[in-house]
Amino acid sequence: MKLLSYILLLTFGILLIYAANKLPTRGHPDNPINRDTSLAGTPAASAHYIRNAEKEMHTPNVVTTILADYRGYDTLGETTVIFCAGIVVFLILRRQRDGSKV
Repeated sequence: MKLLSYILLLTFGILLIYAANKLPTRGHPDNPINRDTSLAGTPAASAHYIRNAEKEMHTPNVVTTILADYRGYDTLGETTVIFCAGIVVFLILRRQRDGSKV
């Protein structure tokens, strides 16, 4: 069983190294993230957001437009998860401080 774990770990490590070597050079202007179009030839989402944020949402701040308008439900979900985690941590710490059993 231990040998199988080592083989899986080694295989996973080799796959990670192989995948990391195929990544584009950091900061290179020809990277896909820096192109105006996606690999399929359609406009990239970031280029669309930057070009159309003010005229579609009437908000001069691009970051606010992306977080609040384009990705509003996603941002609401992330905020809800962080709020729930904070409440759970508060309740656990409060219970321990009161001397109650956990």
